[in-house]
Amino acid sequence: MDKVLKVVGAIIVIWIAFSLVGAVLGFLVHTVLWIALIAGGVLAVGAIAGRNRKSISNRR
Repeated sequence: MDKVLKVVGAIIVIWIAFSLVGAVLGFLVHTVLWIALIAGGVLAVGAIAGRNRKSISNRR
């Protein structure tokens, strides 16, 4: 019975460890995706605004 409890305990500990690692990695992946999305939007707005300024300054 002692061996069975050790095996069950080890399985539970491994399961909790994988759950925690999965939660941390999921959080990191979502964070990186949100940062990339926000940075892409900022760069797109900057490119559009910069293009408009160049075209206005070239007309003079």
